[in-house]
Amino acid sequence: MTRALSWIFSLVALAAVVLLVGIFAYQSLPVWHHEGWNYLTGAKWFFRQKQFGALPMIYGTVVVAVIALMLAAPLGFGAAICTAEYLPRRVRLAVKVLIEMLAGVPSVVYGLLGILLLRNWVYDVFAKFEPLSGDTLLTAGVLLAVMILPTIVTLSDDALRGVPAAQRRAARSLGLTRAETILTIAIPQAKRGLGSALLLALGRALGETIAVFLVVGRQDNHLPEHWLSLRAWLEAGQTITSKLGGSEVNIAYGDSLHWGAIVGLALILLAMTGGVTLLGTGFGKRSDA
Repeated sequence: MTRALSWIFSLVALAAVVLLVGIFAYQSLPVWHHEGWNYLTGAKWFFRQKQFGALPMIYGTVVVAVIALMLAAPLGFGAAICTAEYLPRRVRLAVKVLIEMLAGVPSVVYGLLGILLLRNWVYDVFAKFEPLSGDTLLTAGVLLAVMILPTIVTLSDDALRGVPAAQRRAARSLGLTRAETILTIAIPQAKRGLGSALLLALGRALGETIAVFLVVGRQDNHLPEHWLSLRAWLEAGQTITSKLGGSEVNIAYGDSLHWGAIVGLALILLAMTGGVTLLGTGFGKRSDA
């Protein structure tokens, strides 16, 4: 009975996802017919001129997520190693509970803290580069780093604790120090779990809306001449989620082409987050232990 119910609920969840993708694909057909592949590669978005190019928003989404991972990954891995390998069990559990509580803070709270503190800090620190304001891609990336840090710490801690303690004892008995044991025994065997933590955190970073919406600047058509230009990080930009969280969604409703372009953004975001999440889940199931 339990097995049958599990299959039924799993199939219902799968059907819901397939239905959602089907609805998005169907309602976005007008923009695909109008723009073709230029919808993905176009650099201009002017809905009044019926011109829809999603590339600047895809660029902003990727840049913000990459900045977040660059900042959160070293801190998250370091904190996970500390909690899993050095702290006593009771202290470790207390620290882990506190870290997981950070993951439960509503994103709008993080966004308000970004407005009050982070935006001015970014503007002051990088004043010599003359940013127009503190609402930049970098600000959004730093804020996202804080938000995905608990995910990386928790999942990385679980991966490290999954390495058998007997292997640590065997390594120590052979004369390895604790640091050498961590570097040569624990981390190599937990590397798939650590990679999974990064990918799942990336999935959350790609899909975050409210916090990014409040600090990214929401400037359309921001696409630098050089894709690797760091100067562009100090300028206002637009992500897929900040576009979907704005007022243009209400404006688009009723216009089949404009609405199709908005729903197409949702389809792109769903493909990005879903792909990263599936990759992270599958990656974490494999073991080198």
